[in-house]
Amino acid sequence: MIDGTQQPVLREPEWVSRAVVAEPRLPLMGPMMAYLLLMLFADMAPEVTPWNQIAIALHMAAAGWATWLMRHHWPRLGKADLWVAIPVGVFAAWMWVAGQHWLEGIAFGDSTLGGAFGISGSVPFVEFSPVEMKDVAATYQGAGFWAHAVMKISRAVLIVPVVEELFWRGFLLRAFIKWDRFDEVPLGKFTWFSFLGTSLLSIVQHPANWGVSILCWMLFNAVFCWRKSLMCLFVTHGITNLVLYAYVVWASFKGTNEWQFW
Repeated sequence: MIDGTQQPVLREPEWVSRAVVAEPRLPLMGPMMAYLLLMLFADMAPEVTPWNQIAIALHMAAAGWATWLMRHHWPRLGKADLWVAIPVGVFAAWMWVAGQHWLEGIAFGDSTLGGAFGISGSVPFVEFSPVEMKDVAATYQGAGFWAHAVMKISRAVLIVPVVEELFWRGFLLRAFIKWDRFDEVPLGKFTWFSFLGTSLLSIVQHPANWGVSILCWMLFNAVFCWRKSLMCLFVTHGITNLVLYAYVVWASFKGTNEWQFW
């Protein structure tokens, strides 16, 4: 809506406006932080019960709401560029699986290059121990499995790409160039420090898949520097997750255990 002064009238709670003034990074960092914090509560739901699906649905709704609240303060999202997003997303999913299996075949002392270099234990939001290849299809029987799969895939396709891309490409890639005034940095601006720095930092989020994580982030960074569109990265990341999760389910019914990618 435009008022008489031709200035946009924001339809948002006043506390959101005040919070953004106090912390300008909130619209891009906040959705990711809210998603991770809310995941702590979602993960408390017992498996193999309807509460698991309910917890995922509530997690999606709450994280989606927290993200939507900040929409007026996002930079221009740009075009979806499906002709780029779809093939790059499919390629990234293939690279994640093929690259991880290749690294797992290379010995590194008592571990492999596909692992987390023998690091064990965990910290909040990050699992450093080797991912257990649990057969989820055997854990959730019949309709329970499909309910779990649909909810988990929906979250990975609809929520995860938005919160992660706002944070990684929308904020951090620019913050590596000018931390205090990241908003002055144009979307998609390239520097080697930001390009490589954010790619290397991605292993904090994917320590058990550190090698393919770096490659995937480099690919996503390259697409963002080229297209300069967050919407393109939303779609690219969503396609990657969709293809990856669909492959895991398909492989399970073919008798191949790929649940480490779930």
